Amino acid sequence: MRVLIRGGGDLGSGVGVRLYRAGAQVVFTELAMPLVVRRFVSFAEAVISGSTFVEEVKAQKATSKEEVFFLLEQQIVPVLIDPQAETIQWLKPDVLVDARLRKVPPEINMEAASLVIGLGPGFTVGLNCHAIVETKRGPTLGRVYWNGTAEADSGLPEGVNGYVEERVLRAPRDGYFNPLVRICDFVTKGQPVAEVGGVPIVAQFDGVIRGLVVEGLPVTKGMKVGDVDPRKDPRLCNLVSDKSLAVGGGALEAVLSIPELRRKLC
Repeated sequence: MRVLIRGGGDLGSGVGVRLYRAGAQVVFTELAMPLVVRRFVSFAEAVISGSTFVEEVKAQKATSKEEVFFLLEQQIVPVLIDPQAETIQWLKPDVLVDARLRKVPPEINMEAASLVIGLGPGFTVGLNCHAIVETKRGPTLGRVYWNGTAEADSGLPEGVNGYVEERVLRAPRDGYFNPLVRICDFVTKGQPVAEVGGVPIVAQFDGVIRGLVVEGLPVTKGMKVGDVDPRKDPRLCNLVSDKSLAVGGGALEAVLSIPELRRKLC
């Protein structure tokens, strides 16, 4: 069974890991300059570094149809630069997962695959997808909806150990991102951890840098560029989060709910 996932950020990568482990052939499409923050658990990192591992699953940047099929034979996850998902035309996936989290209706609809799954808000079952997986933390996280829409976007980041907005690093102005620390580094309150156009971004509390966008990325004022974790455990930088695994489990449930697709995994 072939699965195409649009967006190789942490949530899309959680879906990819779950489906890969279940036996699916997984392919990702991404932007030429991915905007991912949690790069150590994002398959999009393959675009930046050429190859990467998300836990034990290897991914590699691919530049052609032939390379994609070669990597699939090697049980390596191909990652293509393809913002318009033109890959659909020749890959002919059984499942399409839109994991870009754009929170607006997609430009590619239900005809793209036998099962089209949307992650989070912006999708309507029967209009632009067959199923939606809830991405909002709480009692509905990871649930599969076969009718209606997901919960509306709150506009707020999720809290960790009582820290909410202050754990997110945001660009203070338009410009190019320049990190002063690395992912997994310990930082202290008030420490400059990055800068944009000479304007510093400082940590709001003691913690560990769990994610940063790539150096040199063009950013806009207010854009999320990093994540500080107050749990102070650098091991978490390399682990797929509980949220991503829950969303991935929902996507796997949706696939297994279709008998024709379930047989392709056996």
